[in-house]
Order: sequence, then structure tokens, then C-alpha cells
Amino acid sequence: VNLRAVTSWVGIARLSAVVLACLAFSLVASTGDFGGPYGTWCMFTWCFCFAVTLLVLLLELLELYPKLPLSWDDFTSAFSMLAALMVFTASVVFPSTFIISPCSGSKCARQAVATAASCLCFLAYALEVGLTRAKPGDISSFLSTVPGLLKVFEAYVACLIFSLLDNYGSEAGLQWCVAVYSICFIVTLLIIIFTIGRCLSYIPCPLEKVLVGYNALALMMYITATILWPLYSFRGRSRPDPCGRDCWWNKHLGVTFLTIFNLIAYLVDLVYSTKTVFI
Repeated sequence: VNLRAVTSWVGIARLSAVVLACLAFSLVASTGDFGGPYGTWCMFTWCFCFAVTLLVLLLELLELYPKLPLSWDDFTSAFSMLAALMVFTASVVFPSTFIISPCSGSKCARQAVATAASCLCFLAYALEVGLTRAKPGDISSFLSTVPGLLKVFEAYVACLIFSLLDNYGSEAGLQWCVAVYSICFIVTLLIIIFTIGRCLSYIPCPLEKVLVGYNALALMMYITATILWPLYSFRGRSRPDPCGRDCWWNKHLGVTFLTIFNLIAYLVDLVYSTKTVFI
């Protein structure tokens, strides 16, 4: 038994995340008000992060993880980053969707405490990311470095974009943007999977230079999407009144901002990778 799995700072952060995620989904489940796609997503996020983090703790406590056919450090780094992003999204989506003002009664109190627990859970995962991130000059797993963590961020943001896509088949410019999101997501996801599965060593070319080239190509593609998506989405179309939760205008505006976020992520990724490889 490896007691450091639960007594180290990383272990304490994981234990805190397990307790807080359990508290969040238990309180929301007790209210019975988590229907619809947004509530389902929030419940899935808390349950998924709780289950996987508990599994990670058990595998490290019993020292069974070396028997798994994967890069454990890459897996845990990628999961902690993904969990931080998922819980952060749930911490924003749940209160904005289910807590109605004026807020009173035991149901509202449980929803508020669940939101607070979710925010603290995000901080626990963010702390784990900070503790396990490779420092400059360290020889460590790829997904614990800044470019590796950015790959997880880029893939997650692309998933959020896909969840908001609506009515894009009528314009060639919008179809190109969807192709950009899809191609970059698939390549980024393959990089993450191959890294965790220890398959990158089979690539018959310098991996670092390949990643720099891919980041440059993805950045150029996202520049075109950043220009074309709002141009073709809002050209000659005003915001409907009223514009409810499922309004197409809000979805297209969300895709616009998420595209900009991924554009910035690929730019930082390219700068950092270029500096690492060539400078």
C-alpha cells in the first residue's frame, strides 16, 4: 500500500475533489431538478470526475497502475486538466440554468451549496494540474507540459463548439468552419490518445517538429474560422426578440467566442513549441 497516494499534496487535492464532486451531485440529486441537456451534463460531469478520480486514487494506493498498458503520468495529467475544464463549465452552467431569482427555501439552499462545492472541486483539480505540471527543464511526460495541457484544452473547447453548432449547412463559409473544428479536433485527440497509449515513438519523424508544423497549420485554419464564422452567421440577420435559451443567435455567438479561445490556445501552443524546439 502506497500511503503517499493520499498523504501527498496531489493526493489531498484528489481526495478533496472526490468529496466535493460527491457532495455536488448528491445535493443536486436530492432536489430532483436536473432535467434537460444542461442538467444531465452537469450531473454527468460530477459523477464522471468522482468515479475516475476515485479509481486513480485506488490504483495508486494499491500500486496497480504500473500494470496498465498506458503512460500513467500522461493519463493523470490529461484527466486532471479535462476534469478542471468540465467542472468549471458545470459550475457556470448549473447556477445560471437552475437557480432562479428570487432564491429561497431548502431546494435553493441545496442548489447554492452544490454550486459552491462544484467551484471548490474545480479549484482542487486546478491545484492538481499546477502540482503535476512539468517545470521548465524537467524531463517529464508530454501531457504534463504546457503544450500537452493546451492540447487537452483545445480538444475540450472543440467539443463545446460541437455542442453549440446549429444551422450551418446553408453557407459554404460555415461548412468550412465546421471542417476546421472537426479536423483540428480529430488530430488533437489522436495526439492525446497516442501519447497516453505510448504510440508516439513509432512515428518515423521528429515528433517535436511535427507538432510545431501542426500547430502552425491549425492556427492558420482557426484564423479563417474566426473571420468566416461571425461573417456568415450574423450577416443580414439580427438578434431575435425574444431570444430564449435555445436561440440560434446565442449559440452562434457562443461558437464565435469559443473559436477565439481556441485560436489563442493554438497561438500560445505554437509559440511555446517553437521556443522549445528551435530556441
